[in-house]
Amino acid sequence: MRKGLRRGKEAPRAWQRMLSGRRLDLLDPSPMDIEIGDIAHGLARVARWNGQTVGEHAFSVAQHSVVVEEIVVHIQPDVAPRWRLAALLHDASEYVIGDMISPFKAALGVDYRTFEDRLENAIHTRFGLPAKTPAAIKGLIKQADRACAFFEATQLAGFTHAEALDIFDAPPAGYVLHIDPQPAAAAQARYVQRFNILSEAAGYTPTASAFDTE
Repeated sequence: MRKGLRRGKEAPRAWQRMLSGRRLDLLDPSPMDIEIGDIAHGLARVARWNGQTVGEHAFSVAQHSVVVEEIVVHIQPDVAPRWRLAALLHDASEYVIGDMISPFKAALGVDYRTFEDRLENAIHTRFGLPAKTPAAIKGLIKQADRACAFFEATQLAGFTHAEALDIFDAPPAGYVLHIDPQPAAAAQARYVQRFNILSEAAGYTPTASAFDTE
């Protein structure tokens, strides 16, 4: 039927088709429609700082996530593999919603947070993690996230050392990071590699035929 001849009003589309063939309902995401390949592909192409960084390549959320997991282990070397996996996946919801800077998230308010939490819960369920991360682990991941942001801010985003200290606090003692933003394909491959290693270490078995949509 040609545009303009449609009778009645259809509900707006609330799903996104992923490259795996999955259709993810954005309002009520199902764990069965979430695939690590889709997450890695998306995060490797989502730029931190809205792309306002120096260098030939954007610093992707995929690369950021790998660094955050590394910092978590630096802060707490005995942290369980499943919580290291949670650290790697801490921004996984951004493969759907993008990386909104914190001030904008705050401006959007509670509805955005509810949507983000619902998607995060589905992702955790899909990969064997508790839907709700314990508060202590959330705090640990947040500390590592802010530490990574400090290095990103000073090395890539034009912040002075003093500005970054004021906003993000000092990184953990003894941890040094030199950031070299990776091309999307390299960041994607590294993210999947870390996921597979941590998922196996945590005792989770990947679902067979994950991309079979028939």
